[in-house]
Amino acid sequence: MPALKRLDQLLSNLGYCSRKEARYLLKDKRVTIKGEFAKSPALKVDPATVRVDGEALDSPDGILVMLNKPLGYVCSHDNNEGMRIYDLLPERWEFRNPKIVSVGRLDKDTSGLILVTDDTKLVHQLTSPKHHVDKVYQVTVDSPLQADIIDAFAKGVVLGEGAEQCLPAKIEIISDNVANVTLNEGKYHQVRRMFAACGYHVEALHRSQFGQYKLQDLAQGEWQTVAPSSEV
Repeated sequence: MPALKRLDQLLSNLGYCSRKEARYLLKDKRVTIKGEFAKSPALKVDPATVRVDGEALDSPDGILVMLNKPLGYVCSHDNNEGMRIYDLLPERWEFRNPKIVSVGRLDKDTSGLILVTDDTKLVHQLTSPKHHVDKVYQVTVDSPLQADIIDAFAKGVVLGEGAEQCLPAKIEIISDNVANVTLNEGKYHQVRRMFAACGYHVEALHRSQFGQYKLQDLAQGEWQTVAPSSEV
């Protein structure tokens, strides 16, 4: 038996309106339940039976999407910080409760995979250090990579004098100036700082994988719904 929810609270939590505004949607005959116009915002309903403007409710069981973040976008809800990843997603989602958030962050000068969800438990699972979730980055640096960087990353790079040592990371040199890096930490600007500690400047940084989620052929600026992974 599906859990029943009060109609006005359901519509508010999914970002369609405030609880007070729900009655106007009903008055305008925009909401149906099992094909019949809804009459009371206090009615307890199965979300699967509700339609707004003839369409099923948008992700009533929660949101988890994979977004290919372009350069220049920030993982912030603050409009004052510039172009936001949330501007690439349906506008209604920003009014949901719980609020959608990014799982970790990518800075403005980093592109690639970012997960966005309203599942706070999943955010914790994917970002908690104790779960050791791997992230894979493609890195382009300013000079040819030397083989000794493989051992340096495997031992754990120290991020400057007196700084904490990073956990061991894997680096695979793809070409003279390009490598794939796999790590399971999330220190501030960690990948850039790791290369800087080894004498390299990162010119381009792109995340291709987060745990079991891979970008594959998802175009920049595009997103797709994904299922929660059981392998966290």
